[in-house]
Amino acid sequence: MSSDRGLGPNAGLIGEPGGLERITTPALVLRLDRFERNLARMREFLTLSGLSIRPHSKTHKCSQIARRQVAAGALGVCTATLREAEAMVAAGIAGVLITSPVVGAAKLERLARLNNEAEGLMVVADHPDNVAALADAARTAGAALTVLVDTDIGMQRTGVPSVEAAVALAALIGESDGLRFGGLQGYSGMVQHIEDYAKRAEAYGAHLDRLAATAAALSDAGTAPAIVTGGGTGTIAIDAARRVIDEHQAGSFIFLDVEYNLVEIVEGQNAAPFATALTVRNSVVSANAEGFVTIDGGFKCFATDGPPPGLHAGAPAGATYAYFGDEHGRIAFTREGETLPLGAQVELVTPHCDPTVNLHDHIHAVRGEVIEEIWRIDARGVL
Repeated sequence: MSSDRGLGPNAGLIGEPGGLERITTPALVLRLDRFERNLARMREFLTLSGLSIRPHSKTHKCSQIARRQVAAGALGVCTATLREAEAMVAAGIAGVLITSPVVGAAKLERLARLNNEAEGLMVVADHPDNVAALADAARTAGAALTVLVDTDIGMQRTGVPSVEAAVALAALIGESDGLRFGGLQGYSGMVQHIEDYAKRAEAYGAHLDRLAATAAALSDAGTAPAIVTGGGTGTIAIDAARRVIDEHQAGSFIFLDVEYNLVEIVEGQNAAPFATALTVRNSVVSANAEGFVTIDGGFKCFATDGPPPGLHAGAPAGATYAYFGDEHGRIAFTREGETLPLGAQVELVTPHCDPTVNLHDHIHAVRGEVIEEIWRIDARGVL
């Protein structure tokens, strides 16, 4: 089967009845009914809480999904890299926020050029030297660039280290020819997967206290942030209750994964308020051993920074997955005589959706057993 318009080996199955059962694997599969329900649920939740959302596209790296998020009410999208931002702007997405500092002459030149083309582009900074470099690049390119202060609220990955440093950096941005001060970012990735709601709320509460103190100090200094942005899928309910953040960056809610299915996202609700929409479809490539079969999905198919993938469909109850090499995985059975025939297909829940998506080229958008569309993961790449 040949590729069609760069859509990969399954392009010829688009719209075909039962096409999912004939899909060439490994293949990322997105169940459209669940994905659309997740978008609707988030919109309802945010409407009730009064929050806006600028969802993080590092989850999907796909401009087709970004378009659907904007259509569902998002202000734009966040990106983790300049490469992602370039792909989103090229696809016509407005309101892109780059949530990690952009450093280095070549990248800054590209950022400034992108700012000339983009509508509502924003970037974060956490160091005076970066602010100076951003200003130089923006002046050379001839268009003012909006910069947010990235503040460390407890993770110590990026961000200014203190309230005082945040106030000073905001003032520097405001005084810099070529820049506009846009607001404040405070993100804590380290709390997102704390499974127990109360423990997560306690840990994150201290981070939000620091973010609130920083926002208040900026206001007192006459540089009130127009937006305060941050948060993730694991803290959406806490952020709605605390209202320190007004623009939310949740991303994984559209897909969910093994990690987030273990998290009590809403207090007292063991089941996630969002549905597992993304899976990886794999095929049995060897069935000669007793007690297990080998499938075509290993380290190069799934993220390996968390738990193993979870079996979703196609295997007997109780069967488990284990990595079996770069290209292979093992499906082990619990009862004697159980097996799967050569070529049988199984679906697995991604262990961590973001880095799993980054290993693939296409998302197969499926309704029932029909592949309705295939979307390129067009923001992949390191920059």
